[in-house]
Amino acid sequence: MAGIEHELQDLAAEFDLLGDWEERYRYVIDLGKDLAPLSDAERSEANKVRGCASQVWLVTEPQADGTLRFRGDSDAHIVRGLIAILLRLYSGRGPQEITDFDAKAAFDTLGLAGALSAQRSNGLASMVGRIRRDAEFASAA
Repeated sequence: MAGIEHELQDLAAEFDLLGDWEERYRYVIDLGKDLAPLSDAERSEANKVRGCASQVWLVTEPQADGTLRFRGDSDAHIVRGLIAILLRLYSGRGPQEITDFDAKAAFDTLGLAGALSAQRSNGLASMVGRIRRDAEFASAA
């Protein structure tokens, strides 16, 4: 599997093909439509991500090979798309690769940092923080 940096470059190339931010927003929303739905049981308080204006749930599944698989959902279309981007970057990676990755620089590369409202940016940071905490927990276990 290609590394997280390679996946970021693929995403950046996809974003570069799109013109303005209106097109990119539509693309992000389309990415979110492909998320597998979570079960009602997975939409629990334990899986809820704090610090997001929308409802966001993130499920972390440690795999036998030591990698982490992430699944997520939200009640907001744009946030579902942001979750899809995070899953592309982080799911299937080892804890060390996850914690070493500079998410803020990645969002700058994609141009997300300047395109999202402060509230959405904070929510995105909360989701990344949760993924990083789960990776740190997995590497300590």
